[in-house]
Amino acid sequence: MRHRVNKVKLGREKDHLKSLLKNLATSLVLYEKIKTTKPKAKAVAPKVERLITLAKAADTGKKSQREVIRTMQKNLFDENATRKLLEELAKRYTDRSSGFTRIVNIGIRDGDAATMVQLELLP
Repeated sequence: MRHRVNKVKLGREKDHLKSLLKNLATSLVLYEKIKTTKPKAKAVAPKVERLITLAKAADTGKKSQREVIRTMQKNLFDENATRKLLEELAKRYTDRSSGFTRIVNIGIRDGDAATMVQLELLP
């Protein structure tokens, strides 16, 4: 039985979905804001939140640097994104415990009437 199990589908196979979420997370970390559809934003925001929390744990010494880097490399495509999380974003969010991302509605896409949003990291 699958009671209370939330699965993200987005109409894709498992491998394609995993790759899509890794791409979105990498872009969000590198550029700090991305435009995407609302379901994709809702799927990738918790992943980025977990990565930032993990970077903060490495910064404070709760987890080893090696373990954190390996986990980030599993969830991101670019080495520069991992570096930015550890060096810049962990220090930026030291006083904040959660809520590192914001989803802002920007309208409806003309082609297929999908709800478009801007997913951004808070300053």
